[in-house]
Amino acid sequence: MSGLVVLKLGGRVAADAVRDALAEAGRPTVVVHGAGPQITDELTRRGIEARFVRGRRVTTPEVLQVVRESLDGVNAEVCAAIGPTALPLRGEDVGLRARQVPSLGLVGEPETCAPHAVLDAVAAGRVPVVSPLAVGPLNVNADEAAAALAVGLGADRILFVSDVPGVLVEGELAHVLRADEAQAALDAGEFEGGIVPKLVAAVRAARGGVQASIGVTEVPA
Repeated sequence: MSGLVVLKLGGRVAADAVRDALAEAGRPTVVVHGAGPQITDELTRRGIEARFVRGRRVTTPEVLQVVRESLDGVNAEVCAAIGPTALPLRGEDVGLRARQVPSLGLVGEPETCAPHAVLDAVAAGRVPVVSPLAVGPLNVNADEAAAALAVGLGADRILFVSDVPGVLVEGELAHVLRADEAQAALDAGEFEGGIVPKLVAAVRAARGGVQASIGVTEVPA
């Protein structure tokens, strides 16, 4: 969809930042959000260990229930910050599909898609706010879900908004990191933690024809 922006919000993004990001986009926007900090906090409260492999959360049935509850809570907060134009949507309800990664449990790698509910919402002037739980249900990393939607919807741009300014390379903020450079660095294991799925998603988006930005870092194809 020409002119469309996909906005991926991290779980730590405050309400003011949500409104600022929408204002900056200035065009029809689809929001995809995570809930990483909220999930980890709730797991800790319940005495459940949080385990990650290259930035993706290992998900048991017990963890999945916490994921669902946390995503629903963040979705409500994001919609409240946006206002009456926001439309809350669960990925599993609108047909977000993913290939299961058995080594991570109930986790999936999202498939490129263009859900009718999302397209209809944008056409009606709404702001769809999508939580990244795929059909299954499978827990999907929000960065990767945002990229799959951006490519499937034919978005012009995807912007990853989080509590980090961008991608650090040898301690310096990279303003431009080409997709092939990012992929080579990922293959070499030069990055770790939450920036890994962001870069994976940005590379996927860039190679799918979507302009990708992680904070101030541009990732062209």
